[in-house]
Amino acid sequence: MITTPILQPGQVEAPAGDIPALFLPAADLFARRSRRFGHLAPGHGLADYLLFLARLAEWQQQELDRPTDLDLPDVHLLAQCREHAMPPLAPAGWPRHPSWRDAVFRAVEAVAHLLPAKGRQALTPLLHGDFAWLDIQAHTLLNGPAAELDLASAPFIGATLQAQWTRLARGLQPEQLGRPEHPAICPVCGSPPVASVIRAEASARGLRYLHCALCGSEWHVVRAKCVQCDNTREIGYYGLENAHPAVRAEACSECRCYLKVLVREHDASVDPVADDIATLTLDLLMDEKQKYACIGTNFFMM
Repeated sequence: MITTPILQPGQVEAPAGDIPALFLPAADLFARRSRRFGHLAPGHGLADYLLFLARLAEWQQQELDRPTDLDLPDVHLLAQCREHAMPPLAPAGWPRHPSWRDAVFRAVEAVAHLLPAKGRQALTPLLHGDFAWLDIQAHTLLNGPAAELDLASAPFIGATLQAQWTRLARGLQPEQLGRPEHPAICPVCGSPPVASVIRAEASARGLRYLHCALCGSEWHVVRAKCVQCDNTREIGYYGLENAHPAVRAEACSECRCYLKVLVREHDASVDPVADDIATLTLDLLMDEKQKYACIGTNFFMM
């Protein structure tokens, strides 16, 4: 494991008025993620799983492109949420559209040929469970406790919910959304981040954005600041020796939490979900040797 120098808050930030506060998910989010999974797979110890997720992300893109009518908050609700700094698409207040239940079966069908016999057998509860069971699993995935989650079904349920919430998020405009008080809460759906990204394009070059685990939106948070406790002192950066140079774990000495940060200037194609899974070794080192707890959420690494 290697460490890198500590940045001071604001060191690489643009003036506040010039900073885009929020990026809603791109139309090709899952297509790019699928390509990234495929790129990371060759020679990787988790190659088969990464290829499985590449196909699942490909299905997510097809689902995102699929014509579907989903209700969105009206202008009055959006204004109210903005005034009170509340995420309008929080799952607790904006229920899942029933179409997700049919979509989860399409997800399984899309990748069934990549599953070994034991994997298909493990999906029996998903394929033969009733809608009530599915809804309980979806609620558990989004809210916990993890002990009650069916781990074999979780990637398919997570992929389906991601596709639905990404579509919902794309129906909004950044100016319709406020900013929750806690920096680690997505302004769109109130979900936690999977990781953070240092963007490289001109409008946000060098700025850090947290990437939502559910809807794929990204919101600005100052660099070198713990998103869990707001600490700005003794923030450390850890990485893997001679591997994945664009990925680091940003760790707080105060609350002993960390969140991965991906630097697009080092690799323009990094993806928060794909690269988080591909650097599982870094999580193991942080958890076991450094005694830090991850605050990121990844539906494919439960």
